[in-house]
Amino acid sequence: MTTLADALRDAARDTPDRILLRDDEATLSSTELLSAARGLAHALVRRMPVGSVVSFAVPNWREAAVIYLGATLAGMVVNPILPSLRERELSFILADAGSRAIFIPQTFGGHDYATMLDRVVAGLPSPPEVVVVRGEPGRPALTDLLSEPRDGTLPDLDPAATRMILYTSGTTGRPKGVLHSHQSLGALIAQLGRYWRIDPGDTFLVPSPIAHIGGSIYAFECPLLLGTQAVLMQRWDPDAAVALMLRHRCTHMAGATPFLDGLLAAAERAGTRLPDLKVFICGGASVPPSLIHRAADYFDKAAVSRVYGSTEVPVTTVGSLDDVDRAADTDGRPGIADVTLVDGEIRARGPQMLTGYLHPEDNSESFDAEGFFRTGDLGHLTDDGYLVVTGRAKDLIIRNGENISPKEVEDILVTHPQIAEIAIVGIPDPRTGERACAVIVAADSAAPDVAEIRAFLVARGVAKFKAPERVVVVDALPKNDAGKVLKHAIRAVLLEKPREGEP
Repeated sequence: MTTLADALRDAARDTPDRILLRDDEATLSSTELLSAARGLAHALVRRMPVGSVVSFAVPNWREAAVIYLGATLAGMVVNPILPSLRERELSFILADAGSRAIFIPQTFGGHDYATMLDRVVAGLPSPPEVVVVRGEPGRPALTDLLSEPRDGTLPDLDPAATRMILYTSGTTGRPKGVLHSHQSLGALIAQLGRYWRIDPGDTFLVPSPIAHIGGSIYAFECPLLLGTQAVLMQRWDPDAAVALMLRHRCTHMAGATPFLDGLLAAAERAGTRLPDLKVFICGGASVPPSLIHRAADYFDKAAVSRVYGSTEVPVTTVGSLDDVDRAADTDGRPGIADVTLVDGEIRARGPQMLTGYLHPEDNSESFDAEGFFRTGDLGHLTDDGYLVVTGRAKDLIIRNGENISPKEVEDILVTHPQIAEIAIVGIPDPRTGERACAVIVAADSAAPDVAEIRAFLVARGVAKFKAPERVVVVDALPKNDAGKVLKHAIRAVLLEKPREGEP
């Protein structure tokens, strides 16, 4: 099997001037990406042993491709991190992964990342080297590393070796490091080429964060392994997305419910049906069937479909590109993955699945005896083999395509002086997939409102997107005889009486 490093070298040799990706400032050709990635790879090999973890919390900028491919050429393990994460999450990930370097923007979205990382690394026993992208003089910068001597040799790569670690929220409150290899990601990309009507020369619009498994494969893997081009958006703006898709004749896009909903509305405003769009893949949370039907009807030259997957088993189902009813009412057929149901729980295995978690103890309850990954999601299979996801056995909330661990947020909020008990549950939302609702037993007569809760979390270094959007005050939380909070009962009441009890 060829590695991504082999594919980059082949692309530079065979199509040296082909544009692999572009952002709002510039483009990167095959030759340019290989040259920059080699420069960074040499700098990394001088600094750390092969197999070390290299993290980056960078927006959807072209420099992220240099970091991703540079770390790959150097035989390092690349660790994409959401730029929306803050001190608490970054401190955990960098320490847990043992990162030897982290690349960050100097500033982005009004936030001073460099100063934040000064505080983060000061609290770590083995701090990583902090490298600034698009920074100011005075700090170690990516451009400095690229200008260093390119002496020595780069390592031979093992296709089975761990190449990427992504952190995903779970029900334990502690994010878990998901490991992928050249082989698992290569199998995933081959599947996309087989099922998603991807041809050499096609163009993906990539507004999804490149720190997600989806954003990373569309931005960094598909251009080299399938001959596509990636157009990166650093911020989601539906009207700007439509303009980019028209200008660059984008053929593919994938994203959670808000991306499809926003794109459809913006296209209608602009009076365009996006004639070059071939496929829109929608997943990451609950997707209303009506949205799939409306989008498929409006984008009349495109297939629009729901799919199902996870960081652990990406693109478990490949959707249904030939039957709009199946595309809207089911989550599609499995592609290269095997899917089975045990007591209603969806279990999956396949060549694209993770090689394991960073900590072996996380594997024991995540896989069954046959090697199937226990997703924690509930569903059923139709008579003709389509998967329908009906809910989650786990408490994970997926909002705007982002995973939120209720327990992680609950453990922090229960220390609020006005909160005696708290349970956070997800409830369906047609725009964002789910909304996070904090159900609170107040410690005194007054409970904190949404704004106060957000401020409390932000002050403790928690990313803003994890804050609940709604607060409901109750006298007591429903519990079983063992004292466990019955979140399904809370959720049922909220769905039946959606606004009752709010302050």
